[in-house]
Amino acid sequence: MPHAASTPPADHRRLPALTLVLGGARSGKSAHAEQLLADAPHPIYLATARAGDAEMADRIRRHRLRRGERWSTVEEPFDLPGALRLQSRPERPVLVDCLTLWLSNLLLGDVPVDREIDRLLDGLAALAGPVVFVANEVGLGIVPDNALARLFRDHAGRLNQLLAARCQRVVFVAAGLPLLLKEPR
Repeated sequence: MPHAASTPPADHRRLPALTLVLGGARSGKSAHAEQLLADAPHPIYLATARAGDAEMADRIRRHRLRRGERWSTVEEPFDLPGALRLQSRPERPVLVDCLTLWLSNLLLGDVPVDREIDRLLDGLAALAGPVVFVANEVGLGIVPDNALARLFRDHAGRLNQLLAARCQRVVFVAAGLPLLLKEPR
């Protein structure tokens, strides 16, 4: 998905410490987040997805092709706080794509989700370089009809709210268009 022509590429050196890019499925949020690091010489892509089936494997392949070779990819489906601690450097911004898949991995892996969310949030202040998080906004649709889906939606909503409160910049993407919700003061 190309970035909107009216928005120039961001200067990664001017990124706030923490940015959250929210949006619905296929909204253009990942492409927007990548554009924020368009001029970073060696950004890190911290991927939380697991290729559980052929469709997801193809999605991962297409994302890698779109990013190109200048990105270093680190795959971590469970220990996101630990991976961020290891990868965060002042000269190499990190893009986390995505928090929603990370939550799914935790729930399906029977990992205590609240504990991991707290670990993530508690570690944010110690990160050495800028981080751009990508997450789905899942609370805009109908109430799910099963307990697991409702639990997932509730965890995602809680995480998005708590992270947005800590991020200096928050962007909502719809139809490929970024809407700035919060900007550094």
